[in-house]
Amino acid sequence: MRPSLHQLEVFVAVARDGSVRVAAERLSRSQSAASMALADLETRLGQPLFDRAGKRLVINANGRRLLPRAIALLDHAAEFERASGDELAAPLRLSASLTIGNHLLPPIIARWRAAHPSAYVQLNIGNTREAAAAVLNFDVDAGFVEGSVQHEDLQLRTWMRDRMVVCAAPTHPLAGRRASVAMLAQADWIVREPGSGTRETVDQALLKPLGWPRPTMECGSSEAIRVAVAAGAGISCLSHHVVADALAAGTLVALRCAIKPPTRDLSVVTHRDRRLSPGVSAFLDLCTAAAAAS
Repeated sequence: MRPSLHQLEVFVAVARDGSVRVAAERLSRSQSAASMALADLETRLGQPLFDRAGKRLVINANGRRLLPRAIALLDHAAEFERASGDELAAPLRLSASLTIGNHLLPPIIARWRAAHPSAYVQLNIGNTREAAAAVLNFDVDAGFVEGSVQHEDLQLRTWMRDRMVVCAAPTHPLAGRRASVAMLAQADWIVREPGSGTRETVDQALLKPLGWPRPTMECGSSEAIRVAVAAGAGISCLSHHVVADALAAGTLVALRCAIKPPTRDLSVVTHRDRRLSPGVSAFLDLCTAAAAAS
């Protein structure tokens, strides 16, 4: 007999969660029913899909080979169910690094929802590493990142260019003067955490040429850095999307530096083994148009 969609749903959920109990809760089914469905699937396939490590299930080579195909079949089934309605109103599951998720995607999502009022959008926000991992693990349809992503199963395409700004409080000693390399090297730098695209850019474009001065503060949010800089805790380099309002209000100033602030590519990440649905493709087209108009 062929595997059922129910069995495939359980397989995919367990692969994501590493637990039959959590997968059963995600699917609103009993744990015993989920366990039976997974056991029946492995019996029909004649091979285990997971290695048992205590209470946790770790997907094995067989499971990793079949997982993209199982997800594709479930996606096709969902598209079949939506065929009689607005196929572009299908749920969108997205991940984004903080700058993109907090500043760039919300107005685009608002435009999408205006065109498709019944559409549901789930946006998970983390750093670049977390956003890419969500795509790799099939937790989302597409990701938006600020840093580099290198994995053979992921496709990366440039979305838009982003300009960075070295900024400080108006009362900072470097405000209103040209900051030399020595001045920048001696300044108190506030930076993002490792794994952040902003941190990667700042490290390579600024801190490395400055001889790797030790940052005095590290934050997991660009918004927290913006507030700390405005309070006079140090200087930082952030996306102009993050600091534009503060620069206009005068709570931050852009520093004139001996080292030119960097620009960087913002990118869209998708999985090579996942076929994009019409809705996801149309949303990415909208993002491309928004970037061209900015």
